[in-house]
Amino acid sequence: MPRILRITNRFNLGGPTYNVAYLSKYLAPEFETLLVGGTKDESEEGSEYIVENLGLKPLILPEMRREINLLNDYKAYKKLKQIIREFKPDIVHTHAAKAGALGRLAAISCGVPVIYHTFHGHIFNSFYFGKLKTAFYKIVEQYLAKKSSKVIAISQKQANELVDQHQIFTADKLLIIPLGFDLQKFQDNQAEKRSSFRKRYGIKEDELVISIIGRLVMIKNHGLFLEAIHHVRKHTSKKIRILIVGDGAERKSIEEKAKQLQLEFTDGDAKEFKLITFTSWLKDIDVVCAGSDIIALTSFDEGTPVSLIEAQAANKPIVSTNVGGIENVVIPGQTALLSKNNELMPYAENLLRVVNDDALRASMAEKGWEHVKNKFHFTRLVNDMRTSYLQSLSDYRI
Repeated sequence: MPRILRITNRFNLGGPTYNVAYLSKYLAPEFETLLVGGTKDESEEGSEYIVENLGLKPLILPEMRREINLLNDYKAYKKLKQIIREFKPDIVHTHAAKAGALGRLAAISCGVPVIYHTFHGHIFNSFYFGKLKTAFYKIVEQYLAKKSSKVIAISQKQANELVDQHQIFTADKLLIIPLGFDLQKFQDNQAEKRSSFRKRYGIKEDELVISIIGRLVMIKNHGLFLEAIHHVRKHTSKKIRILIVGDGAERKSIEEKAKQLQLEFTDGDAKEFKLITFTSWLKDIDVVCAGSDIIALTSFDEGTPVSLIEAQAANKPIVSTNVGGIENVVIPGQTALLSKNNELMPYAENLLRVVNDDALRASMAEKGWEHVKNKFHFTRLVNDMRTSYLQSLSDYRI
């Protein structure tokens, strides 16, 4: 039985955790998998429950953290080498940047025959770290890609950026394998979930709920979202409520922005409900989607945004910036209205249009489930990955 050592940055709430969980669980019994992860960032909600609910017991490396720390990174690298020597994997598959660097270096050093890496996003746009650091990271990733058997992009657009725009690796290394999820729960018991969720937050039947879901960090650009809400509020007769679902380092600055725009807000524990509610982290996103009417996203960059896949699974219309792999996740103009990155008025007008037009909302909503139910189901993900692993192992043995 082939052995896979699967290494991920950390178990935070998002696509990478679901990806490694489903692959670790459902490639058995054909493959034996050891799942290893780092420590989650303090600004994030932990999602160990995702892997635990599948009966998985990952090995956690406390030294493998999101931030760069030469001492911790070296300790994590040494531990990964020790794990490889003891487990003797046929395949090492790393997910995301930190795990991808340390895990692949360890695998290369130990002579692992097949090495895979999945980019769940990338940091090769200079607004992340500036030109010098970005150039350094590109050189590192180009070296690691040359030593990898295959490199996976999770969308066509991401693949184009990695291969053509940033030239991180050549097309012969490329696989495009979108993420996969268990989406049926977003269809189940929607009326009951909607009722309980809206009761919890004091939402009336004639109020439209616009929800934005994700970490409260700079890359998510919540400032643009609040500016758009300010515009919509001035130009609609509809009653609207706003839910900001998530938490993070930018919480205070987002609250300050709301104050500047005179958008009243409260948190999820308050008894008095305002225009905006900061709910903090909520694990049952299927319930959030059921209770919402529109799902928004304003990110500067994305890999494959899970919230938009889940929104379509729940038959909710989307208003988003068109960045990263988003245009490969939605049907532009049909399940989502997209606008250019960080441009206020196109985004705000799209949001206003979806708020004001009942027929448009209904039309966008009805297409969502059909679009995502097979394309982004975890069984498709597992089958794609199984086929590729077997081919790589066969090529190596030849």
